[in-house]
Amino acid sequence: MRVLVAEDHERLARAVAVGLRRYGMTVDVALHGDDALARLGANRYDVVILDRDLPGTHGDDICRRLAAGGSESRVLMLTAASSVKDRVEGLGLGADDYLPKPFDFTEMVARVQALGRRPGAPQAAALTYGDVSLDPEKRVATRSGRALALSPKEFAVLECLLAAGGKPVSAEELLERVWDQLTDPFTTTVKATVNRLRAKLGDPPVIRTIREVGYRVGGS
Repeated sequence: MRVLVAEDHERLARAVAVGLRRYGMTVDVALHGDDALARLGANRYDVVILDRDLPGTHGDDICRRLAAGGSESRVLMLTAASSVKDRVEGLGLGADDYLPKPFDFTEMVARVQALGRRPGAPQAAALTYGDVSLDPEKRVATRSGRALALSPKEFAVLECLLAAGGKPVSAEELLERVWDQLTDPFTTTVKATVNRLRAKLGDPPVIRTIREVGYRVGGS
């Protein structure tokens, strides 16, 4: 799951980002409304944690633009105001959920996870290839019934490749979907992660390298 934290209180924004990454999420941070809009224009986010009182482009305006543009990103709006009127206004702008400050971090995680599952839609089905199976909801991957001890990044890479159904996925796309803006775009971290994942999956090989294209499951 990829999340954008748009919050001008830097210490809070960084703390939320660190906490969500511990749950295996890919997190970008924007401390200014204009920066948040730029990131939303460049990346796909499953959930946007949006402070209502951002400097620059106001959080309300960002929420309106997302709703008007038919964005698939779910919005969890944050604000220091906690009255019913404020909550109703926030939801009326197009937010999917509303959380007043101060908040309990475990509650935020639960709300983000619920929004990421897109309530009302069918739950994500297990992904399989041969004897490899991955359950996105339970966060469990197995091969021949044996649980695989995957890191959050390895799990996310395997999920992306299995979801592609045998089509090649470029290193650039994996970098966009699995890592955040702090990652050097010229890094070899994708290759290193794929190599570790291959080792944990074992033989026969599951992931193939397509020269100058990317990676895929299956094929020869």
